[in-house]
Amino acid sequence: MHPINRFILFFCGLILFLSCDAQVNDSALQHFSNAAILSMPPHPYTGIEKKSLPVKSLIIPGIMVLYGVGSIENHKLKSWNRELKYEIYTEHPHQIFPLDNYLQFAPAAAVYGLNAMGIKGKHNLKDRTMIYLMSNVLLNVTVFSAKRISHETRPDGSDNYSFPSGHTAEAFASAEFLRQEYKDVSMWYGVAGYAAAAATGYFRMYNNKHWFSDVVAGAGVGIMSTKLAYWLYPTIQHSFSKNKPAHTIVMPTWQNGAFGFAMAHSF
Repeated sequence: MHPINRFILFFCGLILFLSCDAQVNDSALQHFSNAAILSMPPHPYTGIEKKSLPVKSLIIPGIMVLYGVGSIENHKLKSWNRELKYEIYTEHPHQIFPLDNYLQFAPAAAVYGLNAMGIKGKHNLKDRTMIYLMSNVLLNVTVFSAKRISHETRPDGSDNYSFPSGHTAEAFASAEFLRQEYKDVSMWYGVAGYAAAAATGYFRMYNNKHWFSDVVAGAGVGIMSTKLAYWLYPTIQHSFSKNKPAHTIVMPTWQNGAFGFAMAHSF
């Protein structure tokens, strides 16, 4: 099969699996745990339920990250990277088309746009914004740490920060954010978000900025970051909110290469 066709099939399958299969799993979990959910009071401060670590949902993105890590030293995977570069860029030289610089944020922008149009998602403005910021802190810490450690040269030779793709990580984090907020409204919001994310990954290779393995690993990092943010947020809110949570705001921060949390409390 032609390398481009294999690439398209890979990402089409990824979009359908993550958007559709995850939707089915969420529905199944909800069906079998209705009694427990009804008997369990919502989080006393934010209305967000505390959940166990979503280990099963992290398997696929985890495999994607491992694939990217393995490609750094595996000759067969490196050969696959070079073959795709040849088919996409080397054989057909073209001008850079920087759509990926903007498309990476499209799914997240859609969350706020849909809410502005009256189509409500899962969380209110404060909660969804905090979750999205946490996701970005997690992915940026992971991406920039990996870039410094791997020292992988970009396909165009511009620098040694190729692995993993930060644009793709942001795009898939945003896509999962859109899916999580609107999966109870329609699965097609998630499909659209993941399609935009896959397009971002493709344009990173089209613009000769990343190898295929960079894109796959970046997608895995982005998905995992958002899933972990949704899991961590209720716990963080519970830890910092004791009696008057409405007057307390906890904000993840990233400054001068350091990750932390900032808290503002009014008395």
